[in-house]
Amino acid sequence: MGGEKNKARETVGEEPLSPCSRLFNSPDFNCAIIVIMGCKVKGNPPAIIDGLKHTLVNHPRFSSILEMNNGKKGKPSWVRTEVRVEDHVIVPDIDPNIESPDQYLEDYISKLTTVPMDFSKPLWEIHLLCLKTSNAESIGLLKIHHSLGDGMSLMSLFLACTRKTSDPEALPTASVQKKQFGPSSYTGFFNKIWWLFVGILRLVFNTFVDVLMFALTICFLRDTETPLLTKPGTELVPKRFVHRIISFDDVKLVKNAMKLTVNDVLLGVTQAGLSRYLSRRYDQEATPKSKESMRKIRLRSAIMINLRPNTGIEALADMMAKKSKCRWGNLFGYILLPFSVGLETDPLEYVRQAKVTVDRKKHSLEAVFSMAFFKLILKVLGLKASVVLVRKVIHNTTLTFSNVVGPKEEITFHGHPLSYIAPSVFGHPHALTVHCQSYEKKVIISVTADPTVIPDPHKMCDDFVESLKLIKSSVLERGLYEMEEV
Repeated sequence: MGGEKNKARETVGEEPLSPCSRLFNSPDFNCAIIVIMGCKVKGNPPAIIDGLKHTLVNHPRFSSILEMNNGKKGKPSWVRTEVRVEDHVIVPDIDPNIESPDQYLEDYISKLTTVPMDFSKPLWEIHLLCLKTSNAESIGLLKIHHSLGDGMSLMSLFLACTRKTSDPEALPTASVQKKQFGPSSYTGFFNKIWWLFVGILRLVFNTFVDVLMFALTICFLRDTETPLLTKPGTELVPKRFVHRIISFDDVKLVKNAMKLTVNDVLLGVTQAGLSRYLSRRYDQEATPKSKESMRKIRLRSAIMINLRPNTGIEALADMMAKKSKCRWGNLFGYILLPFSVGLETDPLEYVRQAKVTVDRKKHSLEAVFSMAFFKLILKVLGLKASVVLVRKVIHNTTLTFSNVVGPKEEITFHGHPLSYIAPSVFGHPHALTVHCQSYEKKVIISVTADPTVIPDPHKMCDDFVESLKLIKSSVLERGLYEMEEV
């Protein structure tokens, strides 16, 4: 039996695992990504299987198995193999008259987080649920082991497998954040030299402080004990995946009115929502907190920052069509992003605080230093020591937060127009993960929660929605409204 299996693999090449991929494959940090796709039409499994044969399986990572000890020089390697797509597509038998489709979906995903990946084949699978929910006619669940790539690269690859609904031959168009490199009002040679000098000093100082805080976090500095803080073994608990859909136009309204970025607004909304949630939890537990005491809470997010230039959608689509090569892999560093929580009388204060925090982090090399540090530890002390340090960073912080820019227009996944896309991650030692995904004129806020720590993730999602409403209302009341394109 084993001999037949090895013959079927027909290996054609090897590629060693990157240090980050090795980290994701360790037993104590076994992370996977789930992308929930809400489809506007009933599921057609044969169409998706045929589409995957011409796209995803042509990517080297999605047609390789992981050899932990039998690669070159005995090191972990990706080994190319023949892929039978049907083995990766799962279509469960679902009662069409089920009473609560939304609850069934939530339970199905929660159970999926407890099922380990099959390492005898490429580490991905897609579940097609013929299930009509409140926001979709059918559901697709794409489960991918995190060792295959970082979040940004995998999202780009997913989009490269889709096409515009309005033009079946065209790739989707992703929004691009405009970058500002400095104040445009400063002209003249000496002014530019002066601001370059100030910028370098600011970069050095911020990096020094951030690296110091990072080191202290590894050693002993832990977030304040709140109802959101993780418990030992939380990575082994079945997670609950819930989400809410908000208007992207509302986010852009606040963005343009306050001259911010989309990320600033979404971070501000998250801070406001967490403040509302914590306030209610403290009241329920008969330990009420005042505005002043809540502001003293240390609450941080450990955020993975992709340090590899992101491969474009066009390059990935071309690679899958021609079975050629392109840049790929896991290369990331961590930053620790402090969240401001408290009961603010002015809802816009959450967004202002978010901008200050994000602007400061933009002028720091914390992610580069953390990546270099973990690579050094991996090389000198080995994988186990590196995993221990990463787990300490995550265990001493409260949540994972991320925001990914999606396509501007409606897209189709192998004949299935999508009503929403909701990705998230599990397997890391955080009890809470908040992910924001823009898509068309929507933003999907996804919450992944350990129910033993956060028993009411739906209420948390409602707090995010209500927070955006209050921020938007405050903008309109002050006459700051000005609608522009992103």
